[in-house]
Amino acid sequence: MDGMKFPKLFLFLILFGCISFYAIGQEIRDSTSLNATSEQVTDAIMMMQEQELIDSVIRAEVQKEIQNASGDRSRIAELEARLREMNFNDSMLRVNTLAALEKLRKSAVGFPVAPFNDTLFHIYLKVASFKPAQRSLAISERIIHLYEDPFYSADSLRVVEGDYTCDIFYGSSEVIMSITPNDALWYQKDALQIAREYRDLIANEISKERVANSFKNWMIRIGLVLLIFFCLALLIFLINRLFRFVNKLLNKNQDKYLNGLTIAKVRLLTQEQFQRFVMRFTNVLRIIAIIIALYLSLPLLFSVFPETKDWTRTLISWTMAPVRSIVHGIVSYLPSLITVLVIFFIFRYTIKAIRYFVDEIAAGNIRIASFHADWAHPTFNILQFLMYALMLVLIFPYLPGSSSPAFQGVSVFIGILFSLGSTSAIANIMAGYVITYMRPFKVGDRVKIGEVTGDVMEKTMLVTKIKTIKNEDVTIPNSAVLSSSTINYSTNTELDSDGLILNTTVTIGYDVPWKQMHQALIIAANRVPSILKTPAPFVFQTSLDDFYVSYQINAYTREANKMQEIYSQLHCCIQDACNEAGIEIMSPHYNSLRDGNHTTIPNDYLGKEYKSPGFRMDQTGK
Repeated sequence: MDGMKFPKLFLFLILFGCISFYAIGQEIRDSTSLNATSEQVTDAIMMMQEQELIDSVIRAEVQKEIQNASGDRSRIAELEARLREMNFNDSMLRVNTLAALEKLRKSAVGFPVAPFNDTLFHIYLKVASFKPAQRSLAISERIIHLYEDPFYSADSLRVVEGDYTCDIFYGSSEVIMSITPNDALWYQKDALQIAREYRDLIANEISKERVANSFKNWMIRIGLVLLIFFCLALLIFLINRLFRFVNKLLNKNQDKYLNGLTIAKVRLLTQEQFQRFVMRFTNVLRIIAIIIALYLSLPLLFSVFPETKDWTRTLISWTMAPVRSIVHGIVSYLPSLITVLVIFFIFRYTIKAIRYFVDEIAAGNIRIASFHADWAHPTFNILQFLMYALMLVLIFPYLPGSSSPAFQGVSVFIGILFSLGSTSAIANIMAGYVITYMRPFKVGDRVKIGEVTGDVMEKTMLVTKIKTIKNEDVTIPNSAVLSSSTINYSTNTELDSDGLILNTTVTIGYDVPWKQMHQALIIAANRVPSILKTPAPFVFQTSLDDFYVSYQINAYTREANKMQEIYSQLHCCIQDACNEAGIEIMSPHYNSLRDGNHTTIPNDYLGKEYKSPGFRMDQTGK
């Protein structure tokens, strides 16, 4: 186990070290960039000041030469031209320096002087070897020292103007900070003015902090904290009571409010399941409400104490930043949303208008040449799918995030999954539409598809459902229906057609006259209630075999769904008619030796005088 833990710990330390080094390196780079800005500002100002100092020395020498060359006009003119050139160069240098400072001022980041977590001003430039960060830290420490001085007096803060700097003193010897000409040039103000502004800021901040940390204010803060805790406890108590009351109300009226979940006549949840779901949902809402109350109370608590006021801003920013982002996203998306809604409603009402004409065609109120009424709804489904697909294509560019690579990648991934997983489904759908327009059968028809015979109960875009004559439900994929041979027994059973011909074959020996057999079969067919009298039944002699003749009775019917019953009744009537006509059905295979036994015809069809035939014997010996 230790051998397994060591690599994980080692990897964690490496990862933590990399993150730490990255953070430290980033901080160093940021600090370096800030120092580089400070160095650039200081160098630019120092270069201008050095150049002004050099020019002032040269200018004094030139003026001295002008005084010495009082009689030489050409020399004087040359020296005066040189002075004008130097003045022009100085002015241009100052303009360029100020322009460079203005450019640096836009990108420079100052170091805040914030002794009590409240920024008074920023330091941008260094003084001698003191960098801006060191200056700001030193000034903050001196201000804190003044605040902690029990004998502090605001009147002791004064501004002293020196030869090079303007200093803020406390008392007679303690320097709080110095304002250099470079600072004045950076702020484009007078150094004395800046020093007086900073002195007032420091005095006001110390006075405000002393008042804020007085005993009276501390007592007020403690009271506010206790009040916030009391209000928070009361709010949590009321939240619990409210949700407890809601749960009792729901339990008391559960037959009214919690009687299951049904959508579009589909029961999704039973009463017990829905009750359990609602109770868990209300409990989750209660916990969320308590968490929100606790979270909202934290900014109030943090705002009581000056040391934690920054935490209040942080918590509020955590809450408001996502809200602002969401609101900004919604507002910026409104034009695209309006476009999406316009496209949606145009297609929606266009499809509704098409549906009206489709319903009229299906009802037979509108007739189109060579377009069957049962094609209306399948055609509408195809058209509706194509129109919705076109609508999605038009709406897609206006969807939020549609141009992002992640959104496009998910779309491609879903498309690939749909293509790979729906091959057979698409084949069945296409076969379903082909079958619809072929019209080989309709719901209620008696059909034979492959080896399955039965009534069509349902046609969908994927499968065809058939109930067999044995009351079995068979589901056949449309692709299999399309590839199999289909026999429709109900096609010609309409009133404007002759009807479906049912036929069965009986084999009778040659000793029976064929006319007598024809008559018996026709009589039998006419006795079946479902057989039509017109057209009349007819008989075919389909073969003359070695021992018998094959007689086929053909009869018309309009009740294809009762084929098995009609065949059974027809066979019974054939037996009755043959027995009545004295015709013995002894084929295809019936062997008998007439030895005086009773005939095969039932007694009900024989006369009262009937006697079993005796033996025929030739006694003459011939």
